[in-house]
Amino acid sequence: MSDRPYHHGDLRRAILAAALDVIATDGPTGLSLRDLARRAGVSHAAPAHHFRDRTGLLTAIAAEGHGLLATALAEATDLRDAGVRYVRFAREHPAHFQVMFSPELLRADDLELTTARALSAAALTDAIATTAPAGDGTDARLARIAVWSLAHGFATLLLGHNLDGLLGDEDPEEVLRTLPMVLFPSA
Repeated sequence: MSDRPYHHGDLRRAILAAALDVIATDGPTGLSLRDLARRAGVSHAAPAHHFRDRTGLLTAIAAEGHGLLATALAEATDLRDAGVRYVRFAREHPAHFQVMFSPELLRADDLELTTARALSAAALTDAIATTAPAGDGTDARLARIAVWSLAHGFATLLLGHNLDGLLGDEDPEEVLRTLPMVLFPSA
């Protein structure tokens, strides 16, 4: 019998925090519930009480990430600001970001995840709606795809250090703010 206690002040939070640390350094494939239990100082079976398995843990991380992203996007003042907030979220929460968009790692039908995804999608849609007034001919679905593609692609390239040489000392958020003007100078 293990001399480690099962009870922990907030085991769920401790396991999530440890998992985010592992993902940030080793990626999601480096996760092991047994290792996370060791890091949290609890029995190897304790994390399964909260997450059932590795997929459950990754799903919880993705749901939390979408909730954080929804909050960040909801505070956007315009479409450019929404893009900047999206990239800022990715920079501040790289482990969440990595897991959120890896559907093969997640339980797609998880209620917490589907709810959080809907909230982050609605926040992005709201940012687009405030920029493109109704009746101007803008296809909201295509606008959402365009904005999301630009912000997500930029964030992914940034996190992968693929823009390091191109950005130099420039602030990535300021560069992102100018991209729509570069792409669409007459807009």
